[in-house]
Amino acid sequence: MVRLRGFQKLASTEEALQTLLNSLKFERLKTVKVPLPVALNRVLAKDIVAEEPLPRFDRSAVDGYAVKASDTLGASQFKPKTIKLTTADRLMEGEAKEVWTGSPLPEGADAVIMLENVKRLNNTVEVWTVVTPGENVSKMGEDVAKGETAVKAGTRMKPHHLGLIASLGVAEVNVFEKPKVAILATGNELVEVGQKPGKGQIFEANRLVLASLCRELGAEPLDLGIAKDNVEEISAKIRLGLEKADMVLTTGGTSVGAPDMVPAAVNSIGKPGVIVHGVAMRPAMPTALAVVDNKPIIILSGNPVAAIFGFEVFARPLILKMLGLAYEPRPVVTAKLTRRVSTALGRKTFVRVRVFKRDGEFFAEPISARGSGIISTMVKANGYVVVPENREGLEESETVQVYLFDTLKVDGENV
Repeated sequence: MVRLRGFQKLASTEEALQTLLNSLKFERLKTVKVPLPVALNRVLAKDIVAEEPLPRFDRSAVDGYAVKASDTLGASQFKPKTIKLTTADRLMEGEAKEVWTGSPLPEGADAVIMLENVKRLNNTVEVWTVVTPGENVSKMGEDVAKGETAVKAGTRMKPHHLGLIASLGVAEVNVFEKPKVAILATGNELVEVGQKPGKGQIFEANRLVLASLCRELGAEPLDLGIAKDNVEEISAKIRLGLEKADMVLTTGGTSVGAPDMVPAAVNSIGKPGVIVHGVAMRPAMPTALAVVDNKPIIILSGNPVAAIFGFEVFARPLILKMLGLAYEPRPVVTAKLTRRVSTALGRKTFVRVRVFKRDGEFFAEPISARGSGIISTMVKANGYVVVPENREGLEESETVQVYLFDTLKVDGENV
């Protein structure tokens, strides 16, 4: 019955995470070479160094006529200068050549006149403006010099990274393998979505949520299914997860009640086992952290909102570290609270909020919640505010930092 009295000691979120990190010896993930078209959101494992300059030659930045800038001196709309057209690859004095955006400059040219600043007359053009050397010209290597690192290892590649890499003629890139995360739900009350629930049973949704959070970060989820409240069954599934994955996530069975047997199952598998049980945070206080065979096991609450925030605080930074990403913060916006928020001293509280913009100013509306099992609050929210342990809430109109996980609204419209 001692276990029913609650946690004897709660670790702060910082202490808990650091304890977990100190208990692990991180090994770099293996790398794999993938074609550029499938590299979006993968983490680059090897610098992309330009073997050639970009652009590879001086080229026109506009549609127009390549000229020697000195031939345009004195030109104006009232006193245009006439220049002879040529199709040769080398310009002589007093000559111009028609070019398009991206065309290489003919030898001898040092500027380009835009189409709207000339008038073509048979084999000549009337020039109405003066250009200076280098005007409307992309110089060889001005984008990326030969030998320059174009994209550094450790970069999560977005569309613009892929575009730059493709412009350098690179067809394949070395990326880190996706961390594998095994996910297990526990509880006699759980039934798979699509099956008919019995009396007192509920549909299991946490595995889907956690798997989706893993995929967002670039990890590969492995489904371990549902385990009944049985230490042997839970242990067997966690062992399977440790064999196949780099990390194991479990949900349910981590409080201090008699049926909460996941920590006991983990401790039966190997050492050091559970190293933190109970964190000074709300929601997700029952979260436990463990290490077996140098692999982390994060034991999350069965309540969906608590599981999400436990993932946010502990699994997210671990996955990023496995990917070689030291820091990848969520977008943050400064906003004013629309009403007071009450919290308890001694626990870091994660308050779900809906951020919106009105009359040029951001506001954060706290989402009312009766507990960590109300998952609809996550749908209504688009971010969260962190209330530190030493505060008894936040005041109305107080300026806060909101960590975003969804879109904002401006006068009812998404932005």
